[in-house]
Amino acid sequence: MARRGVGRMGAVAVGVAGLVGMLGGCSGGEEEPETGASGSSVSASASVSSAPPTTPGGILDAAEEAMRGEPGWTFDVEGQEALDLAGGGSEASYRATVRRTGESEALHSSGTVVSKGSSTPEEVFVVDGVGYVREGEGAWESGDVSDPEIANKVEDPVAALDVFRAYSKGGERISVAHEGGGITLRVEVPSGKLSDDRPALAKAVREVRPTIEQLREGGVTATDSEIVLTRLADVLVLDQDTYRIKSHRFSFGFTIPYQGQQITYRQEVGEENRGVFTGDITLPDGVA
Repeated sequence: MARRGVGRMGAVAVGVAGLVGMLGGCSGGEEEPETGASGSSVSASASVSSAPPTTPGGILDAAEEAMRGEPGWTFDVEGQEALDLAGGGSEASYRATVRRTGESEALHSSGTVVSKGSSTPEEVFVVDGVGYVREGEGAWESGDVSDPEIANKVEDPVAALDVFRAYSKGGERISVAHEGGGITLRVEVPSGKLSDDRPALAKAVREVRPTIEQLREGGVTATDSEIVLTRLADVLVLDQDTYRIKSHRFSFGFTIPYQGQQITYRQEVGEENRGVFTGDITLPDGVA
């Protein structure tokens, strides 16, 4: 997605009208960022002065301390999503700038969904644990960020720290590598099923569930145990000196049996830290 009070957003909405009918997937005074995640102007408050941690849990502790050392952060987010069947399919992409404050845990995302040759603006706010979403010129929709329909619209890069901590507590294997000036935490799942109950699949299942339900409305009869995970990778990169988040990548794919063929679903979301955010995030007038 998730971090309490913020949540996580799925990448984009997908439609495949020619497949089985209408299909779909997940989909205030602000200032510009001051510096990048590993820039020369990194403040001393974001550095970790104790002995370097070596375990995933210790590294995540250091990263949380580093991210709390600034009032907020700005991230660039890009997502791609696709649904394919022999002879047809649909793709969509998403780009947004996400600004997130720390102490009050508020978030503002402004971006664009591109699908079927058209672009639709999308704006998301999260304030006091409630998410507000507007697509195009439509009305604002709102709900608690624990609601999957809202959570799949909220992209909170800082929430990756909580997700990786859940992996650790759930017994998932987290590899740690020091490379290219960064510390890379990685969780990979080569195979599985939609019905599997394990921490590493929780995000992917939540993200793909709306698409599965719409496919079923269009005639797909595959059960959760028949829908197969083809890959999943969650990769979090931290600055090796400051432990700030540098980037985050989450990707996965499923195959869904349909009339002797395979529908393929895939999604990838990438987030890049663009630096410190010192502004405020407030709801626009008329949104409550």
